[in-house]
Amino acid sequence: MKFLDQAPRFLFFTGKGGVGKTSLACATSIKLAQDGKRVLLVSTDPASNVGQVFGIAIGNRITAVAEVAGLSALEINPQAAAKAYRDRIVGPVRGVLPETIVKSIEEQLSGACTTEIAAFDEFTALLTGGALTQDFDHIVFDTAPTGHTIRMLQLPGAWSGFLETGKGDASCLGPLAGLEKQRAQYQAAVDALADEQKTRMVLVARAQAATLHEAARTHGELADIGLTRQYLVINGVFPESEIAKDPLAQAIFESEQAVLAQLPEVLRDLPTEQITLKAFNVFGLAALRQLLSTKTAVHATPELPPDVPKFNAPSLSALVDEIAIAGHGLVMLMGKGGVGKTTLAAAVAVALATRGFDVHLSTSDPAAHLADTLQGTLTQLTVSRIDPHEVTEAYRAQVLASKGASLDAAGRAVLEEDLRSPCTEEIAVFQAFSRVIREAGKKFVVMDTAPTGHTLLLLDATGAYHRDMARQMAGSTMHFTTPMMQLQNPEQTKVLIVTLAETTPVLEAANLQADLQRAGITPWAWVINNSVAAADLTEPLCSPLLRQRAANECREMDRVTQQHAPRMALVPLLAHEPVGVAHLLQLTASKATHPIPSLPYPP
Repeated sequence: MKFLDQAPRFLFFTGKGGVGKTSLACATSIKLAQDGKRVLLVSTDPASNVGQVFGIAIGNRITAVAEVAGLSALEINPQAAAKAYRDRIVGPVRGVLPETIVKSIEEQLSGACTTEIAAFDEFTALLTGGALTQDFDHIVFDTAPTGHTIRMLQLPGAWSGFLETGKGDASCLGPLAGLEKQRAQYQAAVDALADEQKTRMVLVARAQAATLHEAARTHGELADIGLTRQYLVINGVFPESEIAKDPLAQAIFESEQAVLAQLPEVLRDLPTEQITLKAFNVFGLAALRQLLSTKTAVHATPELPPDVPKFNAPSLSALVDEIAIAGHGLVMLMGKGGVGKTTLAAAVAVALATRGFDVHLSTSDPAAHLADTLQGTLTQLTVSRIDPHEVTEAYRAQVLASKGASLDAAGRAVLEEDLRSPCTEEIAVFQAFSRVIREAGKKFVVMDTAPTGHTLLLLDATGAYHRDMARQMAGSTMHFTTPMMQLQNPEQTKVLIVTLAETTPVLEAANLQADLQRAGITPWAWVINNSVAAADLTEPLCSPLLRQRAANECREMDRVTQQHAPRMALVPLLAHEPVGVAHLLQLTASKATHPIPSLPYPP
């Protein structure tokens, strides 16, 4: 593997959600440890599932992976990091300052901005060679999805500059209070990231146009901040050996090869590796040890029985029919990155628009490409994207025009500096999110959300706003509705959890459902996307790889229906990516049920 040749101390795996960063980071860590190196695997993703992949509890502490000598792992838990960060700041003033002031400080430290800063604080400590990491030869980072990874990697320079000029004494006073003493550590982190001898970035993609374009964008953004030592890994490539006498396999192979032939120009000169699609779920040590192997490693699967039992599950069209009854409302699609939320959100929106409803399709995912997915317009469909940069600039302009209008030059200068703080973006994005979902009282609003962990941070901000409003309105007879109240009302909001029929995505979806339920939000339905077992086949599956993957899916679909989903829909794997209005409508065709082969489960 080229990206492992003379591996430096720090390796980052980054890319669009769902491309296999976690699996590759885990497999790489195992390989380095087997070569006799001492390795620390670190996840900086709020939706980390490294512990699930290894089948052990890890959490926010360095934990030895007992079955792999020399390997330890750490999950930077944003909430735990934020709590420790708050305790470090608030602890010394408890009993010293009046209780009202202590509570005010705690309130300043309650938002998602503090959570991000605290996670960043831990992240930089790992890059600067302190006592925590001195015993390790390599530190492998399984990073958060692309848009937020870029933000994290830019933070060392951003915070260093912010502190260097002595700013941050307004809206960021609370979150930034613990950063001043860390100035040298942040500069050391910047230096480590830009040092080719210490750091290597591995861009992970699939043989799909969207993920390769995302990798190309990431390449440019990383190069702009000095991270030029990059490698490209194209994961899950369908092997040519599987296409004989199988039309579906041949169509998938040809579609992927056509995409790879149009590799973005900026990626063509990067050292590149292709990882073959495996028949097994990449879960557990045995599977991880095989991931970097060049062999397909197909387990034997019996032939389909002549009379295939049917597993009745609604199609996506059936869910849309139920959603349409209300005539308006908020539909939110949530789930792990890479499961197809953007495509399914577009399909639901198109289906509702063609039924004659006014629909607003929006996304809060920094890596989403709704325009590329739709490739067209409909009369009753409007499309928007909550772009963090754009909404932040608009928010700054609004505040300067209102609050800044009556200030003198000195006061306006202070306000402008405050609005340049990193915390401003959190406020601006939340306001944009709130404006969009308010439209659901008159039309359908379909929201394609950011990957799981960051969606929860957004909902946490929504909850904080709800608590603040409830506190302000206590004792008042005035009626009010907060965004969180709308999300908690099943008559107004339907949450669709999107997943794949694979072990890790199902576990991730189950964890998301539990988190939502703790926030008083009950998911309305699950959608299992890209199912091989549900594919509309004109001929029996001949590809052993596809047959094995279909058998694997049946176990996961049983788990979803029996343990998790109040209602479920299946979306079959298509031979080609569903891009464009016509193809999106195929996903919501009126077929009532899908025949699902009941194959014997693999060993």
